[in-house]
Amino acid sequence: MSQRPERAVNRLEISGVIIEAKALRHTPAGVPVLEFRLRHDSERVEASTRRTVSAELEALAFEAQARLLAAGALGRRLRAEGFLCAKSRRSRKPVLHVTNIEFLEGS
Repeated sequence: MSQRPERAVNRLEISGVIIEAKALRHTPAGVPVLEFRLRHDSERVEASTRRTVSAELEALAFEAQARLLAAGALGRRLRAEGFLCAKSRRSRKPVLHVTNIEFLEGS
């Protein structure tokens, strides 16, 4: 049995471009959900060296965020906040569960 830290932290904030979005669907309970992929590109300093960072994340949005993204968000830049969770019981691959989105200017 694993011990949990007294105050576990699981919070992610990332900006990027929506490169893929599936059709809006609803859970069996009727909650709107949208699956999408977010591409992030930036430059960071690591070990005193500037490096180019690029990553793609699978993400899920529910409720109001899902409806916002479903309204033509493909190719738009955004800032997303949320937490990481395993994709399923069989796949431990992390997926970003978005709790807040902000579309960025110029997108």
